[in-house]
Amino acid sequence: MSDGQMTRKITYEGDLDPHFADEVAASARGEQLFTCIQCGTCGGACPVSPYMDLTPRRIIAMTRAGYKAEVLQSHTIWLCASCYACTVACPKEVRITDVMYALKQRAIRDGVYPKRFPVPVLAREFFHGVLATGRNNELPLLIKMYLKTNIFKMLGQAVMGLRLFLTGRIGLKQERIKARRGEKGDLQTIMAAVDRDAPAKGGPSR
Repeated sequence: MSDGQMTRKITYEGDLDPHFADEVAASARGEQLFTCIQCGTCGGACPVSPYMDLTPRRIIAMTRAGYKAEVLQSHTIWLCASCYACTVACPKEVRITDVMYALKQRAIRDGVYPKRFPVPVLAREFFHGVLATGRNNELPLLIKMYLKTNIFKMLGQAVMGLRLFLTGRIGLKQERIKARRGEKGDLQTIMAAVDRDAPAKGGPSR
């Protein structure tokens, strides 16, 4: 979806968050966020920009202006492929990919990401799955994602899933690590420490 296809709505100055840009810049270690010259090079370098509702350039501009709700609810931050093409091409060396990561983390923490959109649901279920077992179990992860987004797409992928199972690419058994909880240096202790530091450092949040 291009910029011109977005549904327009009026946003009043009182609805803006004047601290939003500072918080995102700190989380992304992206002080260069404020040096963006709005040249649009990032959008030209991005391989998935044609599918975004807001171009990377507009995400930066709206973040700086305090359009917190619009930015966190956009699909753009979830479509970012993390290829760093925009960061490499940026003439002002703005770490745009890091900004996208910071915005994703903030959206999950605030619970304002697009509902039933698969990417944020997948990210959240992946985090909880690893937290519980210490492993990424693909089959339960995919089932949970489709149940929370679009169950009919899961039915459409059944044939491919069967092929992956028959070739050993997906298993039915859930793998777990031994030191999940109750031991020194166990997974739960490590993840709790990361989660505790998340608001200040822009880390993952449940």
